[in-house]
Amino acid sequence: MRNEYNLIDEPWIPVADHGRVGLADIFSRTDIRALGGNPIQKLAVMKLLLAIAQAACTPEDEEEWRKMGPEGLASRCLSYLERWRDRFFLFGEAPFLQMPAVESLVANRTDARLKKAKTPGKRKQEIQKGAPKPFGAGFYPDLPSDNNSMLSHTMLGKELDSGEQALFILTLMNFAFAGKRVEGGMKSLAGTVLSDKHSAPAGPSLGGFVGQLHGLVVTGDLRKDVWLNVLTREQIEKANRWPEGVGCPAWEAMPAHEQDARAKAIRESYQGCLVGVSRFVYLKDGGIYYLDGIQYPKVSEGWFEPTLMLDQSDKLPKAKYVNLEKRPWRELPAFLSFLESGSTAGFENMAFRVGVQRMKQRKERLCVWTGGIRVSSTSGDQSAKQDDDFLESTVWIDGDDLGTVWLNHLDLEMKGMDKLASTVYGSLRNYFADLHATPEYAGAQAALGSNLFWQFCERDFQTLVDNCERGERESQAREALRHRFVQHAHKVFDLYAPRETARQLEAWANRRPNPPAGYLETAERQQPTTQGA
Repeated sequence: MRNEYNLIDEPWIPVADHGRVGLADIFSRTDIRALGGNPIQKLAVMKLLLAIAQAACTPEDEEEWRKMGPEGLASRCLSYLERWRDRFFLFGEAPFLQMPAVESLVANRTDARLKKAKTPGKRKQEIQKGAPKPFGAGFYPDLPSDNNSMLSHTMLGKELDSGEQALFILTLMNFAFAGKRVEGGMKSLAGTVLSDKHSAPAGPSLGGFVGQLHGLVVTGDLRKDVWLNVLTREQIEKANRWPEGVGCPAWEAMPAHEQDARAKAIRESYQGCLVGVSRFVYLKDGGIYYLDGIQYPKVSEGWFEPTLMLDQSDKLPKAKYVNLEKRPWRELPAFLSFLESGSTAGFENMAFRVGVQRMKQRKERLCVWTGGIRVSSTSGDQSAKQDDDFLESTVWIDGDDLGTVWLNHLDLEMKGMDKLASTVYGSLRNYFADLHATPEYAGAQAALGSNLFWQFCERDFQTLVDNCERGERESQAREALRHRFVQHAHKVFDLYAPRETARQLEAWANRRPNPPAGYLETAERQQPTTQGA
């Protein structure tokens, strides 16, 4: 089979401002500031870039990492790509992240079923089942089911070009939805019997519930982002999470089946954490053969990724899930709590710790990026339905501002906003209770109002972050923002609480929210007690 469509040269990676580029462009151009696509695609591509970087040169320690720099790492990545060029063809003898043997498994199943088929209609049906599956829209890391409900244009099937197919299979490797869209009714490559309704678990980076939240630090320069997030051997060994250490990337040597030594090495290495093989796939004739792949442990069973938000304070660790109603910026003080003498509170993120500390030392501006997808899960089957959606949040911080004073100021302001949001909720609930609305209706309207309050506040959050250092100008800015947040509270209450009748006007006047006691005091009078830098 002829090798075609090399991912090093062909444009398939979506990036900001430039459309699509190839892997060589990523490491050779200096004008690419960020990845494009949806948050899952961004995560999958960043993981691939990091896997290439770790394979090209994993520095021994921080000193070697600093000396290498973004330029040095990019140069080594380009050399690596050239050395392994034959493994980056999307189609050919060793197609990228694919298992050609899957086609034979499906063909054998089809032959066996055709021998048992007694009618032309049944034979036609079996032939169709044995053909490569359609991609659907290629928007989510999943294949369409036979009875898919088309809730939006993002679910309509279409023909994917080669670049879109490459991006699709890459997202499947770590973020595939759990469910029965995989092939069944046959034996796996390892000989395990798969029932007709075999259900594959979710990709390890997505997780088996409603979707895990990820986060990392970026800078506005993609080559620098890769360098910033590369781990040293010292850090990998200290983490003590990957028995195989850095490991060998999957594309250099794919496993023969899901239970062989190579599959175990991928699962237990840092490389396998970056780019896994949770599905065995093979692209053919504009479609895809799609089979369950390597089985990964859950977070509660020890799975660990630097980008995951993990709470390890209990006996069993747990991941933070995507919450569309509580966007990640609201928890920024908790995510960065390690800035206070290395202390942590609740959920931790290794990528935040490494990236923030590196940029703090360099005193450079950084961006805390968080993202993921919220999915619905029913009996182990995941899908994007109704209110499910992608989540993405960015907050920029000056590296030379990062410290205890900045963090304590931000924490104080966020606690004040929490109280103000609770006041909005209580005021709206009491307003509707005064009008004899049912408790369910009153609570629902209050929740909608509180959510809208946070949406209004999000517009001003970057300004708040930029003014949490010690200083008179910053103090005045925070005080002005508090008055603005109170205005948001009043605006939300007025939007949800009609005052057209006498009864409504009376309830509106009685329940209009007042800011919590002391909230509008000058910021100087509410300085955090900690005075460290």
